Amino acid sequence: MAEAWWTSEAFFDLDGWEFASLFEPGAPVWAALADLPSRLAEWTQGAGTPTAPAGSWFEGDVVLGSGVSVEPGVYVKGPAVIGDGAVLRQGCYLRGQVLVGAGAVVGHCSELKHAVLLPGAKAPHFNYVGNSLLGRGVNLGAGTILSNVKLSKDTVRVSAGGERVDTGLRKFGAVLGDGCQTGCNVVLNPGTVAGRDCRFLPLASAAGYFPPGSVVHAPLTTARGRRA
Repeated sequence: MAEAWWTSEAFFDLDGWEFASLFEPGAPVWAALADLPSRLAEWTQGAGTPTAPAGSWFEGDVVLGSGVSVEPGVYVKGPAVIGDGAVLRQGCYLRGQVLVGAGAVVGHCSELKHAVLLPGAKAPHFNYVGNSLLGRGVNLGAGTILSNVKLSKDTVRVSAGGERVDTGLRKFGAVLGDGCQTGCNVVLNPGTVAGRDCRFLPLASAAGYFPPGSVVHAPLTTARGRRA
């Protein structure tokens, strides 16, 4: 299989983004997750811990952009970079090694850990985003979980075109390309990699590689007992 499908260029528009260097041209897109700790250490060096608004809590090295909205009950553990105009809503938890792009939203009871949200990405309601990369304009439906560890604790493999590509990562959730959307209560299992503009309909459970524009269904029965 040609390697082009797994490069960052196939998933994200990185033009003009100040953190685009996280993604090495031609490398597997998930390699950015391995590089994230060292790059965040560089980007947060000397930042210290900013004063948190009343009712919220910051810990460690945290870089806050201009115009960031921080509601009461927010907990941010560094290292973390929060871009200009991002919104951190009540009760969200950023559990370290997090890069949140400009205008992105982390909502009520959502937890991010070792994750990147490109500008405009949204994890707005009861989401878990572990060891994952979300592209521009991605929107997670309420209750969407990006699971990052296999029960076997083996390294995560991505199934694509009849092959299983070993990422070498024991913790790896999902890559969602620009414009992807999930419905409510979707579970993306370790090693879910979706090209741009994919849609995962409510209650879907998915793993593996999905080409751009894929629509992933779950069994759904209507009130009349028919499959929708």
